[in-house]
Amino acid sequence: QVQVVESGGGLVQPGGSLRLSCAASGSIFSITTMGWYRQAPGKQRELVARITSGGSTNYADSVKGRFTISRDNAKNTVYLQMNSLKPEDTAVYYCHVRNRVWSTENEYWGQGTQVTVSS
Repeated sequence: QVQVVESGGGLVQPGGSLRLSCAASGSIFSITTMGWYRQAPGKQRELVARITSGGSTNYADSVKGRFTISRDNAKNTVYLQMNSLKPEDTAVYYCHVRNRVWSTENEYWGQGTQVTVSS
């Protein structure tokens, strides 16, 4: 089993910044893709950003130019630097991890961390 733990959420004013962290631990064989999703009240969970083990990234259009995803493969940790935050970024942010064991790839979710952008 793989445990996924997020940290770094909180309350920030519009235009401010936050940095989320997510660490995977446990029965890790090969972490492939790591990513961040978010879910606002009454809305579906959506992809924010993800990064492969090789460093390739993709972002939701709504966060391009404001958010940056990065990872430390040695620590099985992924980060999300969020700048120029807007009220519409308010959501619960979830870390998503894919762990490949031989030919099988399993996915794991963190418990979520609340990000609130408000004045």
